[in-house]
Amino acid sequence: MKIAVIHDYADALRKTQAYPKLQGHEVKIHNDAYTDPARMVEQVNGCDALLLTQQRVTVTRRMLEQLPQLKFISQTGRNVSHLDVAACTDLGILVSAGGHDGASPYTTTGELAWTLILASLRHLPYEVERFKAGHWHSTIGTRLYGHTLGIYAFGHIGSGVARVGKAFGMKVVCWGREGSLAKAKAEGYEVAASREAFFEQCDVISLHIKSNDATRGIITAADLARMKPTALLVNTSRAPIIEDGALVDALKKGRPGFAAVDVYEEEPVIGGNHPLLKLKNALCAPHLGYSEHGSYEHIYESGVEQLLAYAAGKPINVLNPNVVAKK
Repeated sequence: MKIAVIHDYADALRKTQAYPKLQGHEVKIHNDAYTDPARMVEQVNGCDALLLTQQRVTVTRRMLEQLPQLKFISQTGRNVSHLDVAACTDLGILVSAGGHDGASPYTTTGELAWTLILASLRHLPYEVERFKAGHWHSTIGTRLYGHTLGIYAFGHIGSGVARVGKAFGMKVVCWGREGSLAKAKAEGYEVAASREAFFEQCDVISLHIKSNDATRGIITAADLARMKPTALLVNTSRAPIIEDGALVDALKKGRPGFAAVDVYEEEPVIGGNHPLLKLKNALCAPHLGYSEHGSYEHIYESGVEQLLAYAAGKPINVLNPNVVAKK
């Protein structure tokens, strides 16, 4: 089986324990970052299977129609919002989508959220670069103890971030859907009196909302305008949960005073071409939340197992079983 692996930016697959299992198959690994659909078609053309790492490129019907040899897509996560599954079914392309290990009460994304929080409040990137340039420190940071941490969506990631905030001596206040708030209350955390109060009172707000049609733009310009000029907004979820253009406008107006983000409307961001990168009051990371050795071991193990199962004629984690029925 000829397999294409695209957007493996850090060349991680070769370093995993799963990679040797593909011996006997022809594997073409591509590490370049791009958004051009034609580039994806070029790299996958002539391959029987495609291994997609997370959600790095939108795969449309038009693109799939240009890949007549492609018969199987192995997706390393359950989120397939970037993939036209209906088109795959129509074209006879089987799709398998694996899950993530939820056994740990903490996540790499939660760790990254705290990295961004601490780096932002202590002006770490700015001070490090100035230090390299020959200057001593010139800013004053903000401590965590005694300040209010807001968690929007108390799920697997949000709950872990909340526990760390509590350990730092922060007051933790939660907001979200009814089920999310019930979980927060059950764990002893405070729920904001209202949505307005949540945005008004928190010193740091960390967003952990799943991105789908129902949550698109759920964080509005009005929400951001309620935040303190000293407040920090952190988004390690997905960019579309914030109203289009609202965060850039809010930062220019000074409410909130600072933002730290790891996600963008269209990824990968190439050539520094994003308005947030032009702002002094924004700390931007290139979607590093999942980028950690253990995480890669898990996601690629899942992706490879799906490839091997398909090759053996016993596909697993199938999203479009109608394709199987046609065979």
